Amino acid sequence: MFQPEPGAADQHPRHEDFTTRHAPTPPELPLRDGEASTNVDLKTQIVRFVITGAGSGVLDFGLTLFLQYIVGTPFWIAKSLGFVLGTTTAYLLNRRWTFEAEPSALRFVGVAALYAVTFFVNVGLYTWLSHLWPEEVLFSFVAYVIAQGTATVINFVVQRLVIFRIR
Repeated sequence: MFQPEPGAADQHPRHEDFTTRHAPTPPELPLRDGEASTNVDLKTQIVRFVITGAGSGVLDFGLTLFLQYIVGTPFWIAKSLGFVLGTTTAYLLNRRWTFEAEPSALRFVGVAALYAVTFFVNVGLYTWLSHLWPEEVLFSFVAYVIAQGTATVINFVVQRLVIFRIR
């Protein structure tokens, strides 16, 4: 393992992930300084998941509408980019705050696989409903709610029962 020279830590501070067995993970908001654990009760997890999801949903839907109606991007591309922004934000907040889980390369891979599945569910439903209904903001909102609601249920169940039990 790499050992810095004496006094080198003062010159170049190192993130703890570089000295542990975990692979470096994306930078995350320092929402809690304490030791991470997965011992958060179900009610707290649901409340935090809903709050995180609402904020991430605003980012997702806001970017989707902006790209689709202001920029003129096709709805499936707009929704894809909105999904990426929203789910990245949601993962970072859920890992640290909702489930209070330590960084883990294995967990990150599991979340990436889960988000790949929910990407196709979410964008697929939104695209399908967008083909059925007129391309208007109200119909886009209803399609978004149905697609996002379906993906959210899948995300919570899999994250709670599988992803954040990975050590």
